[in-house]
Amino acid sequence: MAIKEGDFIRLSYTGSTNGKIFDTTDEATAKTAGIHSATATYGPVTVCVGSKHVILGFDEELVGKESGSEGDITVQPDKAFGERDPKRIQSFAKNKFKEKPVRGASVKVDEFGEGIIVDVIGSRVIVDFNAPLAGQVLSYHYTIEGMVDGVLDQMKGLIQLYAGRDMDVAYDEDGTVTVTLPPGITYDRRWLLWRGRIIHEGFELIKDISEITLVENFKRPEKKEE
Repeated sequence: MAIKEGDFIRLSYTGSTNGKIFDTTDEATAKTAGIHSATATYGPVTVCVGSKHVILGFDEELVGKESGSEGDITVQPDKAFGERDPKRIQSFAKNKFKEKPVRGASVKVDEFGEGIIVDVIGSRVIVDFNAPLAGQVLSYHYTIEGMVDGVLDQMKGLIQLYAGRDMDVAYDEDGTVTVTLPPGITYDRRWLLWRGRIIHEGFELIKDISEITLVENFKRPEKKEE
């Protein structure tokens, strides 16, 4: 059966530009390419086709394919990260930054968002607010590993996609999804940033969900023996 928008699938891929790999779901490939992260979770990702969980050109490629399909695609900038905009390269006084500006460091400026310091010239700091891959033609090799059916697996997939975590998820026939949060989650910046998006897409993309409950459990600390 052909894949359509709204279907959840498990997807493996490797993305490159100018022959250099910038993203992959395969751990061995990440190590070989020198982009391995000890904190990343590797393996196929769960995405909902048509929901922009991958870049637009890649998302469009998945529609109409079959489970098990393997292929290659080239994505132009207008359906990837856009063209580079010279106006998004700005100069600031060095004293605007609390910490010493260093070339290559990521910084956040309220009126522009996050950017990368590309140069420090005297008392001026040059920051590029373009997406790192803006203006690049991207190539992907991908495999559609299979369909993801069922509320539990779809909800777990959304959590893993956005928060990068596996969590205990339960589903009742009345439509209630209960997510048991792991200890220390309130200090997880990624979870705090994407929690609202996960809940929104849970309702928007998984039609059988009527309620989402987040549960935190706390145990009394054990007393130390004197």
